[in-house]
Amino acid sequence: MAAAHCMVQPVPPRNFTLPCVLLNETFLSPFPASKIKPLMDEESFPCCLWSASNIDCSLYTTSMQARKLIPSEINISAPQQTDWSWNMECWIRGQLDLLVCHLQLLKPYLRDDLKVNLLYSGSEPSLGSTSSLRGTVRAAQCHCKDRATCECLVATPSLGHTYVLWLQLVATGTALSSPPLALQPAVLGKAGAHGRRAQTGQEKLPNPRLGCGMLQVALETSVAIDNALLDSSSSARVRCRNLHSPGFWSDWSTPYNLTVGAQVLYFPPKSLTSAGSNISFLCMYKNKTQPVEAQEVVWWLNLAEEIPASQYSLVNNRVSKVTLFNLTATKPRGSFFYNALYCCHQSRECHHRYAELYVVDMDFNISCETDGYLTKMTCRWSANPTTSLLGSLQFRYYRSQIYCADFPRPSPASEVKECDLQRNHSYECTFQPIFLLSGYTMWIEFRHSLGILQSSPTCVIPADVVKPLPPSSVGAELTRNSGLLNVSWTRPVFANRDLTFQIRYREHRDQIPWQLYEVPGSSDSSAVIQVEQLCVEYVVQVRCRELEGSGFWSDWSRAAQTLVQDIRAPLQGPEFWRIISEDPARKQRNVTLVWKPLMEKQSLCSVSRYIIQHQTPGSSSWQECVEHGTSWSFPWTEPTHTVTILAMNSLGVSAVNSNLTLSQQMSTVDAVQSLSAYLVNSTCVVVVWTLSPQIHGVTSFVIEWKNLNKEEQMKWVRVPPNLSKYFIYDHFILIEKYQFSLYPVFAGGVGKARATEQFAKGGFEAGDPGSLHVVLPIVFSSSVLLLGALLLSHQRMKKLLWEDVPNPKNCSWAQGVNFQQVCLLCCCQFILLGNLHLHILGSSKNCIFPK
Repeated sequence: MAAAHCMVQPVPPRNFTLPCVLLNETFLSPFPASKIKPLMDEESFPCCLWSASNIDCSLYTTSMQARKLIPSEINISAPQQTDWSWNMECWIRGQLDLLVCHLQLLKPYLRDDLKVNLLYSGSEPSLGSTSSLRGTVRAAQCHCKDRATCECLVATPSLGHTYVLWLQLVATGTALSSPPLALQPAVLGKAGAHGRRAQTGQEKLPNPRLGCGMLQVALETSVAIDNALLDSSSSARVRCRNLHSPGFWSDWSTPYNLTVGAQVLYFPPKSLTSAGSNISFLCMYKNKTQPVEAQEVVWWLNLAEEIPASQYSLVNNRVSKVTLFNLTATKPRGSFFYNALYCCHQSRECHHRYAELYVVDMDFNISCETDGYLTKMTCRWSANPTTSLLGSLQFRYYRSQIYCADFPRPSPASEVKECDLQRNHSYECTFQPIFLLSGYTMWIEFRHSLGILQSSPTCVIPADVVKPLPPSSVGAELTRNSGLLNVSWTRPVFANRDLTFQIRYREHRDQIPWQLYEVPGSSDSSAVIQVEQLCVEYVVQVRCRELEGSGFWSDWSRAAQTLVQDIRAPLQGPEFWRIISEDPARKQRNVTLVWKPLMEKQSLCSVSRYIIQHQTPGSSSWQECVEHGTSWSFPWTEPTHTVTILAMNSLGVSAVNSNLTLSQQMSTVDAVQSLSAYLVNSTCVVVVWTLSPQIHGVTSFVIEWKNLNKEEQMKWVRVPPNLSKYFIYDHFILIEKYQFSLYPVFAGGVGKARATEQFAKGGFEAGDPGSLHVVLPIVFSSSVLLLGALLLSHQRMKKLLWEDVPNPKNCSWAQGVNFQQVCLLCCCQFILLGNLHLHILGSSKNCIFPK
């Protein structure tokens, strides 16, 4: 097999006996002690040739310098305790993706603690060169099924290389090593075989075994079977091997039934494929005993859809072929999980036999993410519920030592990963611990009785799919006067790569959408954002992700909130008014001040309290503070009392403030000559007034209004002194009664009010060019508004109407009249005309009623 000075021993493709040399000083008693020590170096190994009377060994080291061990130095006569010879058989699997080496101990003296390793290294195709072992040494997976046999697997071997391999065995502390061996995977093929219906109408199979004991060998990919066999019960199986190298015979394929006595024969009778693929079926059809011409055959799917003739082809006069393109996944129909393909006569005569087509959706989207602590990787994928019903699903993977291949593909050395079923038919698989820089190639395997389908593999490097921990210690501050939102944070722990950050912020109010800010570059700790509102609270959160790779955004950090800081003292104090309540019995008069809270633009940014300043004749003055609320009451005892309200925040009090003088003498001044209120619509009323000619010195007007039918708070508005009309916008119920009051305000006090409790009829026209001409009544175009008014005031209308309906006993013309119907019709007509004064219907006393 090799010369005495062998470097690497080439081995035959058939099984061979592999002797092993002990590397233990005690067990290597045949060797002199001076020659034993080099053998114990784990970086050296012997190359030995054994015979019945002699052992010829050479010692090799990592530098590949061989030193001959002289046979005379070896004590051959020393007793051998155990024969550690192995029978070894290696072959390449049919898919050319797995090198299998089967080991069997010739004399099974194995111990229970035996460990077997197959070490290998790829080399150039040449042999006999010491440089062939200088490549990366890898260890193959070896599984010992019992105490005498083991199987070692080398995944994805390169067929164009020569592999140098050797065995290492350890049992009870005793180490053994084999000589280095060389083999070429290209000559060790053990192919797989598959029978198929060829295009001649006869069965053509490589190396078929027909019937019982009939064997035929063929060099082509098909063989013709006599037609007589097709009319009898027969079946075929196929196996194959490499013709030009001493490879191995494959296993026999599954038997295929050739009987066509049942009128129709399909090939394949059942087929499994993935969605999106194309597939072809062949058919031989008989009409009783006579073959049917192939051109007379039509194809149907599920006996419901005729396949277009453009997808047919004639193999020969007896065989019809149909091709289905871009298949979609099979949808279950009751207890059927396949599509039935029928080969029929053109007369629409179909036999009950059919071919079964299983189409499985193999589009599985596998996504993985590594946690922020870099300790585990979670992969998620989802499956169509139909797929789970058709067969079993397995998540398979294998790990490369570093990074991913450019074109990942499934490997026979893969492992099955247990996954937990989640909601919506999704699964989660957890890898822990993980190798951050290793490439995990993973795919979904679908197992069915007809075969195995695999999804497209994907390769993931855990370091590239990290979901970092969210940033911590997030802070937010709004700078004064400049409108800048300063955000700071701390990078998450365990983040070794450059990160990019996002900030989202919004006003601290409900239903306010988030605004997103991309932090430029890879800033580590802070960002500045320009904002418009200076006097609001902002809520801020930060998240991050790695710049490189296909990693994920972290969760949002805990929210940080800004504090509202006053920019400067309020610009002005609030507008306010007084409500006077008198108790004649006690001769007591109280004043309640009411004011409107300042807007943010006026307060800049907040108001902590309001200061009420009182001034009475005789220079008597005092102050009161209102921490909360917008009203304040006090007794009015002096003839004249002046009040001023100031707004205060952390930076000072308002500089521009309004005051109001309460004067008993001025309250009798009748300055308003007339006051009218016109209803524009349900949300607008215009108030018009005139003053007495001799009145001067009015500083402002105050208009009050309230609903007299409800107990609600009085509303008011301050109007400039140069106006004679004002539009009030509010919600007005059309049939309710309102009171409008106008107060003239002078520097010395508030004059006498003019009030009205009804809307004026007709129209008004002011003399100035900017006035608005209003014409009443208004014709309402919305029937929805009319219906709403009727429903809301049903009880009110009923009361008004029936109080004024005439008594039939007092009016001869009213006898026999349905007043309920008449009054409702009249009411609707008057409302449509815009006249809501229902009292014109008259009274029962005067018997006045519109006819």
